[in-house]
Amino acid sequence: MVQHTATSVVTIERYIIEQERLYPEATGELSGILYDIALAAKMITNKVRRAGLVDILGATGGDNVQGEEVQKLDVFANETIIKAMDHGGRLCAMASEEEPGIIPIPEGFRCGKYCLLFDPLDGSSNIDVNVPVGTIFSVVRKITRGTRGEMEDLLQPGRRQVAAGYIIYGSSTMLVYTTGQGAHGFTYDPSIGEFLLSHPDIKIPNNPRYLSVNDAYEGQWDENVKSLMRKYRGLEGDRRALNVRYVGSLVADFHRNLLGGGVFCYPANKKRPNGKLRLLYEANPLAFIVEQAGGAACDGTTRILDLQPTELHQRTPLFIGSRAEVELAHETLAGVAATA
Repeated sequence: MVQHTATSVVTIERYIIEQERLYPEATGELSGILYDIALAAKMITNKVRRAGLVDILGATGGDNVQGEEVQKLDVFANETIIKAMDHGGRLCAMASEEEPGIIPIPEGFRCGKYCLLFDPLDGSSNIDVNVPVGTIFSVVRKITRGTRGEMEDLLQPGRRQVAAGYIIYGSSTMLVYTTGQGAHGFTYDPSIGEFLLSHPDIKIPNNPRYLSVNDAYEGQWDENVKSLMRKYRGLEGDRRALNVRYVGSLVADFHRNLLGGGVFCYPANKKRPNGKLRLLYEANPLAFIVEQAGGAACDGTTRILDLQPTELHQRTPLFIGSRAEVELAHETLAGVAATA
């Protein structure tokens, strides 16, 4: 006789509903935001999968607000997320890495009590060579009194996030998110068009394996940063050496280190004294996720989630991953900064 083992298939919608039931006071608005993001992710993954077959690869010929060349997929992902999110009545404003200012909710649509900040397609310059890319998002609650979102609503420290996540478009598409109750991963099954729970309650390993850093900037690093990298490599002190793995796509590097253990570093350097990565669109949401998974994130001297943003496109150095490795960065860099 064939023995049948019962398995539970949990879609992202079912999981969100079950979590919402734990909080009777929940209005369902935050759940609706996550549903809409999952829908946008399905649309983007379909376009990414077909990128080499349709006229979607390459640059548009223009630059974004960051001064970076805009890829065609950037434009598609940005517009897809905006259109998926602007009509649901759950948001009062949005901000994108690709847009210079606040993205308002169109006239005629109801405004909600949340703001969405997002990087529509992180690592898009790698899409032409088939390297994984991703979407990163952050949700904060409105704090001003008016109906529509204002700059004050968007410029909140990361510790005030109510949800954050990322989608990685790789060999499979995976969505990882947190609402402050752990970090959970869902893998997209294209045969049924659903995200299925595949990585419940992710915990970053305590025995890290990987160091992700762009060594091309070593000549521009301060000596304390060089010392930190020697420690990670086992060349200074008595630490076990980490394996160097660097893709150049933040979502891909972060995702590998989240599951396998490790640290991603983008230190300040002489050309970028304030770092490169965006606080609101990249560092804050990933820091929220990694802390929920037992890891940590800092800018070298301060916890990322405690930084007070002053502008939408503010940049920051970033050290993020396994707690012991981030603590080493803080000890090495903050100690020097305190005595400088």
